[in-house]
Amino acid sequence: MKILVVNCGSSSVKYRLYDVKGGLVYKIMAKGLIEKIGQATQLFSHYPVNKPSINKKKVKAPDHQSAIKILVSYLAEHDTYRVLKSRNEIDAVGHRVLHGGEKFTQPCIINKTVKKIIREYIKFGPLHNPVNLQGIIACEKELKNISQVAVFDTAFGQTMPAHAYLYGIPYKYYAKRGIRRYGFHGTSHRYVSMKATRLLKKPRKDLKIITCHLGNGCSISAVKNGKCIDTSMGLTPLEGLLMGTRSGDLDPAILMYLMKVDNLTPSEMDNILNKKSGLLGLSELSSDMRDIEAAAKKKNKKAGIALDLFIYRVRKYVGAYIVALGGADALIFTGGIGENCAFIRNKVVEGLNNFIKPALKVLVIPTDEELMIAQDTRNIIKKK
Repeated sequence: MKILVVNCGSSSVKYRLYDVKGGLVYKIMAKGLIEKIGQATQLFSHYPVNKPSINKKKVKAPDHQSAIKILVSYLAEHDTYRVLKSRNEIDAVGHRVLHGGEKFTQPCIINKTVKKIIREYIKFGPLHNPVNLQGIIACEKELKNISQVAVFDTAFGQTMPAHAYLYGIPYKYYAKRGIRRYGFHGTSHRYVSMKATRLLKKPRKDLKIITCHLGNGCSISAVKNGKCIDTSMGLTPLEGLLMGTRSGDLDPAILMYLMKVDNLTPSEMDNILNKKSGLLGLSELSSDMRDIEAAAKKKNKKAGIALDLFIYRVRKYVGAYIVALGGADALIFTGGIGENCAFIRNKVVEGLNNFIKPALKVLVIPTDEELMIAQDTRNIIKKK
């Protein structure tokens, strides 16, 4: 089954084309990225298997619909880079969708109702849900009569108990407004926790796992018996760990104080917390952990503080989730930082086994959200 996986970001479209045979048997036929959508110049990278790659080709993609049209034409119609005889060879499309609220606990076939709910949750995912929806509509236009599946970032967190997902504010705001912890990076946490069961050679029902997705965006999940019982991100991806440009946890009174004394609008405050804080804000240098670590080694004081704070926050959440799980069998690192930064991994796990018996297994598992979406899509289509 040939499945196109589409991941629409605020100014980009990532994609992979899979030939999924079933289970773990699959082949990547092509992958690519169109970035800087809506800016002066759009850049397109396309990598067909066993063919030359396009290195940052300039294209005209003023919006996500144009980007989808370009990628489909390259897959099925371009003289040099096509990997399909026609677009009719694509059996289904799987979409990463950021926010599905409480309405979705599993991937699902996209229909009018699903699109309506994705539109409804733009209120909690204003940067991603609109472009996720644009990608779906564009694929409907370019790939007529082909089934599409939505895989929601928030679905994995829907197994959390009420004491983990509710906030300490009047209950009516949950009942009427849906204000609660949802969690994100769910597809990644689900993928690496499933992979861990195979590596540890134990059934999911017997494992307590802590999964650390550390990249430009960072989150940690506590997974018991294969189900998420707590996660660090909240109503939006802003809560929790220190991230590249996001603040993570902070006293909400800070927002009210700064808005008052600096005469900031809600939009300006949101921009500060999401785009000017985190590693970038603390170091006043970069949002990239590689830059922070290099500068800290050269005794840059602010970079050193940012690095220490990042590690401390991760350790604090890991410790909290060990308690929440009643012990832990494995600690998993994934994402750009989690997979590539041994210094941070070593600092996080330093001394943990003094408190946990038996010794905690530490695993580095590269995440593959696209493959998870492809497999989910195949399973849903097969059931249909």
